[in-house]
Amino acid sequence: MERVLVTGGAGFIGSHITDILLEEGYNVRVLDNLEPQVHGDLDGPPEYLNPQAEFIKGDVRDRDALDRALSGVDMVCHQAAMVGVAQSMYEIDRYVHGNDCVTASLLQGIVDRIEKSGKIKKLVVASSMSIYGEGRYRCPQCGLVAPRVRSNEQLERREWELLCDCGEVLEAVPTDEAKSLICESVYAIGKKVTEELALVIGRAYGIPTVALRYFNIYGPRQALSNPYTGLLAIVASRVRNGQPALIFEDGLQCRDFTYVRDAARANLAALQWEGEGGFAVNVGTGKPRSVLDVADAVRDGLGGDLPHQVQGSFRSGDIRHCYADTGLAKKVLDYETKTSFEEGLPVFLDWAAEEEGVQDKVQKGVSELQEKGLIK
Repeated sequence: MERVLVTGGAGFIGSHITDILLEEGYNVRVLDNLEPQVHGDLDGPPEYLNPQAEFIKGDVRDRDALDRALSGVDMVCHQAAMVGVAQSMYEIDRYVHGNDCVTASLLQGIVDRIEKSGKIKKLVVASSMSIYGEGRYRCPQCGLVAPRVRSNEQLERREWELLCDCGEVLEAVPTDEAKSLICESVYAIGKKVTEELALVIGRAYGIPTVALRYFNIYGPRQALSNPYTGLLAIVASRVRNGQPALIFEDGLQCRDFTYVRDAARANLAALQWEGEGGFAVNVGTGKPRSVLDVADAVRDGLGGDLPHQVQGSFRSGDIRHCYADTGLAKKVLDYETKTSFEEGLPVFLDWAAEEEGVQDKVQKGVSELQEKGLIK
């Protein structure tokens, strides 16, 4: 059976990809540097990592480790990355090296091995909905529009919704892959670079390549003690430590919350895609949910009773609404999500309730952003 290298395969999404590939009969090799912000002081693979996977501890930028990881590999799922939109705005060097340079190193290794071993059959890379900036909107007067983020002047007036140039309030609609990419964070730029590098190299060397634009992935194994991970994990860490959730703006901003097993299935679909060339595709449910509704569900599900702290403040670069148009994934990959939020949430909550050693570092993260003037 074919061997797949999963970079970042000991992480949240990568470990679920590893599981599903093993279930499908693939041989799986994991290359992961066990980033301390995610894994703490772990020296070996986490307990949840499937023991059937071959594990190599190492950084993609370490050429010896990468060459060992690529040896005998047929396909690659590239998940290794620094995660955290807000943190990327003040740890710029770390995020550029951890995302852009990591991807460049991987692609260099893939290209350099062609002469010896031939080219790989498929490359799948993790991208992000963050590269869109604001999602797609409709104006009752002007039709479909793709606005830039709101100005600081508007946000300082606590006017949260987007306005068209004509003055009408915009309505959020599904965001399709053809929408212009308007990156508003270092993290978003890194993901845009990741997918563009992969697609360019894939096209040049004839390696079928798929970039998956993840929409707000949640589920078991998310790093609860990382204050820059997803909303559900952040709220869970607060509730587990007897603290209220911190909500920016008014909490009515909407996102598309996608269960991690569905993200793993998208990678499987991309690996099994039989086409040529390359493209980017959304991985989401197509169903928007407000931040406040999700925070309520996590708090109530974990038995918390404190009201949320709705800040009324905002973070630089934050968007208002974005949820996926899922049509292209269905058409090209024959893929769609299977797990509704009502089905995925209880699984996450059961896991979060039992996870040991959950530290609340959210206030520390907020303080760092305030010190840098990134919260207003």
